[in-house]
Amino acid sequence: MPYQAPADDYQFLFDHVVGYDRVSGTDKFAEATADVTAAILEEAAKMASEVLAPLQRSGDLHPAKLENGMVRTSPGYGDGYKAIAEGGWVGMAADPEYGGMGLPQSVVNAVNEMMGGACLSLQLNPLMTQGQIEALEHHASDEIKALYLPHLISGAWSGTMNLTEPQAGSDVGALRTKAEPNGDGTYAITGQKIYISWGDNDFTENVCHLVLARLPDAGAGTKGISLFMVPKLIPDENGKPGVANTLKVVSLEHKMGLHGSPTAVMQYDGAQGWLIGEPHKGMAAMFTMMNNARLGVGGQGIAVAEAAYQHALAYAMDRKQGRAHEGETIIGHADVRRMLAEMKADTFAARAISAACAVAIDMGNASDDAAWKARAALLTPIAKAFGTDVGIDVAQQGIQVHGGMGFIEETGAAQYLRDVRVTAIYEGTNGIQAMDLVARKMMDGGEAAYALIDEIEESVEGCKADQPELSAKVFTALETLRETTEWLVSQDMNDRFAGSVAYLRLFARCLGGYYHLCAAHRAGPESPRARLARVYVQRLLPEHVGLAEHARAGADDLYDLSVEDLVA
Repeated sequence: MPYQAPADDYQFLFDHVVGYDRVSGTDKFAEATADVTAAILEEAAKMASEVLAPLQRSGDLHPAKLENGMVRTSPGYGDGYKAIAEGGWVGMAADPEYGGMGLPQSVVNAVNEMMGGACLSLQLNPLMTQGQIEALEHHASDEIKALYLPHLISGAWSGTMNLTEPQAGSDVGALRTKAEPNGDGTYAITGQKIYISWGDNDFTENVCHLVLARLPDAGAGTKGISLFMVPKLIPDENGKPGVANTLKVVSLEHKMGLHGSPTAVMQYDGAQGWLIGEPHKGMAAMFTMMNNARLGVGGQGIAVAEAAYQHALAYAMDRKQGRAHEGETIIGHADVRRMLAEMKADTFAARAISAACAVAIDMGNASDDAAWKARAALLTPIAKAFGTDVGIDVAQQGIQVHGGMGFIEETGAAQYLRDVRVTAIYEGTNGIQAMDLVARKMMDGGEAAYALIDEIEESVEGCKADQPELSAKVFTALETLRETTEWLVSQDMNDRFAGSVAYLRLFARCLGGYYHLCAAHRAGPESPRARLARVYVQRLLPEHVGLAEHARAGADDLYDLSVEDLVA
């Protein structure tokens, strides 16, 4: 069964679950009506399913290579990227003044997921460029915007972000890359960066690197970091790619997955760069790029979950083995049916959380409402971590559905797990997302979390008439979430951190139950969505009990276990 992009699922979420009508009802996004959105989703789904999906295995079997200092991309990737660029999919959210569509993040998020499900390695390229566009729109000078944005938005040029160094992983403040003033308004950038997704390619005219570096008068830590635009080819007086800058791809990483996406070690040897934003405030500019990128990476997890589920479903409907409950293929076996049902239910839950987060981002951008901004901030680490965790869980379940054949590379089942595994690591590990949730996002004493829980519980009340059993179970889980939040905000930070991963998953489990309940309520008690909701609420939501206990356990038992105990 070929990959089918989930446009219908997104349309249902927009129409009935996450309140997209509030986004299209704003002045900023008034043109993104339901009809326009439906047409965009349909066209994007067609491109993803027909053009990108056939490239999925090609990138894995024929990885990007570095030859004589040039990156050679996987067969077909150039044509696939051309379809993305010519369709306007790179600049979906970008400012129309520079050639963008000005679409809401809700729609961008949906389209990116569909492209990622079709071919995640290639989708990483426009995702990086979209983040760079956003950073430039918010922080670059008018001159830089006029020069770079039209090319990035059209897809003629691509963008990267350069944070990590060999000695500075999650601790970005430890970076050593230097920026020396040239005396003409430009800077000489010197240093090495690692893990640079799509650090180079052979199908765009230029590659534009956003690089974090330190000025000579910079202080220590993250407050002394500045951001620079460092292009591969320096634009000439006509804005065309000119002479080569003094930077190079040193090597490409040999990775577990995402073989079609070249992950580069970049070397900058006095490369010419331009300051973006204010000196020493590079992290603020980079986080403009990273926050929505975190939502995008969560969407990548969901994308792989969808693709892995479809792959496993097709196999289960075809494979004959043993005596099934119904029919002759393994989909009739109860445990196979359980795996597929849970895979589908979790994918929907993660997708709904992601879509709700995107709606909150759009409402915050359109209205400048502090409450919407707080909700978007609260949901972002949940959407990123849960979306990627679900991608990993569903991909490994997909291998299990295949049985022994899942361990054989020719079936393609293992690729989904290999490709998605890194999503729980990059753009801030899921542990860091959880710590962010219980620390920075709870600096308000839990106000944003309580506001969301209150709103959801009121909505659950409205579902009781036709979904009494599901409503009761979801309400109980939400009360557990409330009590756990109350405990959490009263604790010191290390006790919060010790249970942060469990707390984030508890929050996500409860949100997933609520969105499944909404879907069942809107689709009707005997609908397929109601039947799927029962699977989630009866089999997956009960995890909230153990997660709450874990989240409230504190840190003492972890530190009672000494380093020597761990070594013994």
